Amino acid sequence: MRLLRKLGERIRAFMYGRYGFDELSTVLSVSALILAAVSAFFPPLAILALLPLIWSIFRTYSRNIAKRRAELDAYLKYLGKVKRHISLRRDMWRDRKTHVYFKCPVCKSYLRVPKGKGEITVTCPVCRSKTDRKT
Repeated sequence: MRLLRKLGERIRAFMYGRYGFDELSTVLSVSALILAAVSAFFPPLAILALLPLIWSIFRTYSRNIAKRRAELDAYLKYLGKVKRHISLRRDMWRDRKTHVYFKCPVCKSYLRVPKGKGEITVTCPVCRSKTDRKT
């Protein structure tokens, strides 16, 4: 038990001031495992599988915390855009019989109006511009 405790203290001391493991590192590690599994069928992918693994290990042991945090923020920003796009497409599919979606010509945000109302004037809640649309 004493040996394990000393080993834990040494690992803790080694990791002090280092960035550690985060969501981006998890995604990189999982993608490396998936590429390694696929490389069983396509051997040239084995080298490609090492790249995300090396990047994940580098991020984990890095002492430049500000830079790693900026990378994580960029990843989360991109992931948020992808999630919003998927959510919008899911909502458009779910509401396809009752609502019409279109983009505001000024700010490019999506607007949802009920179907079958004829020619209506829609005010964008984001930029307050008015648009005439047929539903």
